[in-house]
Amino acid sequence: MRNEVACDNAAARRSAAPEAPLREVLARYWGYEDFLPLQREAMASVLAGRDSLVVLPTGGGKSLCFQAPALLMDGTAVVVSPLISLMKDQVDALAANGVPAGCLHSAQAPEEHHEVVARARRGELKLLYAAPERLVMPSFLEFLAAARVAFFAIDEAHCISHWGHDFRPEYRALRLLKERFPRAGVHAYTATATPRVRDDIVSELALRDPSVLVGTFDRPNLLYRVRPRERGAARFAQLEEALARHRGRSGIVYCITRKEVESVCAALAKRGFRVRPYHAGLDDDVRHRNQDAFSNDEIDIIVATVAFGMGIDKPDVRFVIHTGLPKSLECYQQESGRAGRDGLEAECTVFYGGGDYATWLLILGDGDGESARTQRRKLADMYAYATGVACRHRLLSEYFGQTLAGDDCGACDACLGEIVLMEDALVTGQKILCCVVRLQERFGAQYTAAVLTGAREAKIAANGHDRLSTHGLLKEHEEKQVRLWIDQLVSQGCLEKDEEWGTLKVTPLGWRVIRGQAAPRLIAPPAAAAPKAKRAAAALRSWDGVDRELFESLRALRLSLAKARDIPPYMVFGDATLRELARLKPETPEDFLAIHGIGERKNAEYGAIFRAHLTAWRAERRPAENPPA
Repeated sequence: MRNEVACDNAAARRSAAPEAPLREVLARYWGYEDFLPLQREAMASVLAGRDSLVVLPTGGGKSLCFQAPALLMDGTAVVVSPLISLMKDQVDALAANGVPAGCLHSAQAPEEHHEVVARARRGELKLLYAAPERLVMPSFLEFLAAARVAFFAIDEAHCISHWGHDFRPEYRALRLLKERFPRAGVHAYTATATPRVRDDIVSELALRDPSVLVGTFDRPNLLYRVRPRERGAARFAQLEEALARHRGRSGIVYCITRKEVESVCAALAKRGFRVRPYHAGLDDDVRHRNQDAFSNDEIDIIVATVAFGMGIDKPDVRFVIHTGLPKSLECYQQESGRAGRDGLEAECTVFYGGGDYATWLLILGDGDGESARTQRRKLADMYAYATGVACRHRLLSEYFGQTLAGDDCGACDACLGEIVLMEDALVTGQKILCCVVRLQERFGAQYTAAVLTGAREAKIAANGHDRLSTHGLLKEHEEKQVRLWIDQLVSQGCLEKDEEWGTLKVTPLGWRVIRGQAAPRLIAPPAAAAPKAKRAAAALRSWDGVDRELFESLRALRLSLAKARDIPPYMVFGDATLRELARLKPETPEDFLAIHGIGERKNAEYGAIFRAHLTAWRAERRPAENPPA
């Protein structure tokens, strides 16, 4: 029924799109020479008036899929956006590129609101952003009926689905758009959607014969690491070590609770990090100031709960660290995806502990409806990812129904050799599985680990389990370590955990391990020799030919220009553009305009300033580089 297209589908690439006008728009307003995967096909659907669902990873250029075609069509494109900050950032970025756009939201002053409405009525805006709640108001629908709507674009479309990770009831009412505006195309965009969520989006929006374009979920520029979280003082030292790799760069540290946000933020500030907190318990004004400080490079690190993120368009985030387990792989894909939006290398690290699972269960509640069960399953999938020992990029891709080519991604702890595996994993696995059998598959992971390490707890003695042959079989290891091995056996399918009670059961694969017909992969204890890790390939490539001293000089110039204009630095130029300037060192206006990310508007506003800076930089170094004979 639907035309679902992957990014390597040759037929899709040959779809009829007015390529020359689109390329002209991309070059003129954004300084881009070519399309990213599936962008041309998505733009073709918009221009043809055909409904569409577009799933592209964060940084994959979703916004351009509706922004560029809007400039080639009569009327105004209406964009549904869930957050005020997201609307404002996109409108500001469009204005910086010379695109007429506006937004309507509850935080606007009356005069600003009236001005946007007047411009829309006069047909001066190519894009108009509004929240889903506003879209379904009778007065706003009447306003749109009198205006000339080119099409509707629904951003963060996963919010429509009950099966998604961020369901918002107000999004479900958007199906009336097809009823009230049957001739206008409706286009949905998201970065994270499993096949079930994609089907739900199409159904709830009542899309008609939509083109469903699904790009790869893999982000090869992201380096994924997962580490068991240390305890006590070592816990903060573990975090500080990860931050030290990115000193002076922008990054996000996610915590599960508000209390942890405050404590981590205070500890980092005491150690000299430029940092501020963000969570729902702060006043709106404080949250906005802290978010602006992060966007404007006044601070390097934002420490936040998951309340922070959607609507953050900052492309130069170089790291995302989770101090606890995310609540689902969809959430992790979104949250980690805020790193490296500019396509340059970035690091994503998760520190997790067994208690995180229980914390999230407490937050999610103990409901027994389908939605509650779905959330618990998603949490279990996230825990399996954290305790897994396979390629992180492959695990994420497979979760979203895709495969990853090759045996070595070169950008995760597993493929970089940072995970040391046990040499005798088969024997250890057999001991654990046999203990589950001896316990008649009636107990959970914590209890099983206690029995294996020889604990003398009253409950164990009362059950007679201190007399089992498996009692104390792994007494040379800490209970925490044995619990991790149990989790790894669960993630590899050797054990399954009852969703309601948490009891363990040996699977058919587990029985094969017991019989010695299959072997699990278990991570060696911390005392094992440190791994000889390889360097991530993406990090090596992205700096090829870049003069780092010049790059830092250009960053300083960018910051001064941004402060003078009261805009975030990335709205001047992104890091990818600065690296290319520091790599190619263009001398002529034509060469400068050919740099990725420099369009006509930005060339007119900043070109002379940056060219003068490059000329001065070359002049300062020429005597040293070419000494007289």
